[in-house]
Amino acid sequence: MEVEVKLGLPNAAAHSKFKSLISESHIKTVNQQNLFFDTPTAALASKRAVLRLRFLDGVTRCVVSLKAKAVLVDGVSRVEEDEEEIDPVLGRACAADPMKLGSVDSRIVRRCRDEFGDGKEMGFVCLGGFENVRDVYEWRGMKLEVDETKYAFGVSYEIECESEDPEAVKKELEGFLKENGVDYKYSEMSKFAVFRSGKLP
Repeated sequence: MEVEVKLGLPNAAAHSKFKSLISESHIKTVNQQNLFFDTPTAALASKRAVLRLRFLDGVTRCVVSLKAKAVLVDGVSRVEEDEEEIDPVLGRACAADPMKLGSVDSRIVRRCRDEFGDGKEMGFVCLGGFENVRDVYEWRGMKLEVDETKYAFGVSYEIECESEDPEAVKKELEGFLKENGVDYKYSEMSKFAVFRSGKLP
């Protein structure tokens, strides 16, 4: 189970202001491309699951993830997540031809076959996706991920922090944001949900 605090920033100005306030804690910037897959009959979606390929910094790395049963309440996200790295060249081949994904030698793909396909070979279709620029910070003992997410229909901004104590993280982050006059709100939808809705929240 992945537990994350998710706070939305309303615009580019708030995003830029927050990053400048914590700039000394910056570790790295990661460019992500996220592509999502399901079967033609939406077997995963019917069970509140989604299969994602994430490419990091072009073709440097590729991570395949299976997420399920996401719940997002009061800015805290809880989701079942399983992931593994695969050959990025293979990942690109699957992105170009999603039908190849079902035959990839991957623990995650095998899980999909077992849990959503009755153990049989599965055909996948690509649902599309979005790009994300993630700035990572080590701040006050927390790992913050500050995202600029580029959808076909607009750009959104968000702060994420994975933690076993999300309420303590929220208290620390919200106090800092209020103290420094940075507008924010609790995120109400996952990035995937926003993508599927076709409009910014």
